[in-house]
Amino acid sequence: MAELNFAPALLLLVLSCPLWHVSQAVPVMSKGQMTDSCVLYARTLLQNITDALAQRNLFSGIDCKEQSMQLNTKSNTPSVCAPKESTCSGNTVSEFNLESCLTNIGEDLQHYYKFVVAQSDPDCPLGPAVLFSLRELMENCFAWSLLSDWTSEQVAADGQCTYDERLSLCKILKGFQVRTITINRVIGYLNSGEH
Repeated sequence: MAELNFAPALLLLVLSCPLWHVSQAVPVMSKGQMTDSCVLYARTLLQNITDALAQRNLFSGIDCKEQSMQLNTKSNTPSVCAPKESTCSGNTVSEFNLESCLTNIGEDLQHYYKFVVAQSDPDCPLGPAVLFSLRELMENCFAWSLLSDWTSEQVAADGQCTYDERLSLCKILKGFQVRTITINRVIGYLNSGEH
């Protein structure tokens, strides 16, 4: 069984926010309001995904850094969440649509939550940190996007974790990492109040 190392996550928590934020109760968020806690949850998720991609035992024989990424193509988070007056995608965005942006982020979080839960195969150990931090972000900042039954999405483990399964996991996690960077930027933008 793989040993869990929570030291990097705890260090990130301590260095990322003042101690009063850690002890402060966080209300369930309505659509649109992003607190400093949401910024922290999103950063923690990104760090946990990055750490998962660096697992040598999981990606043995695969140079995950050299693989392409597989993004969730059913959402439009990068384009609908572009800040107003931005030209990052080549098109100038004149208005920022908060509702559309948050809906797309919620769809992304649901998509990746289902994927991560399905990785519960003990022979292909992704580890609990990604699932925990994803669930924490959803519960505290995107509660309206929660799945009705968290456990119904689990699939049974079906034996050995093959090379192709690990390769697919690598590509999807890389896509999730990139999408989480976008989500971090959006949450920071919403938290700043500049929208």
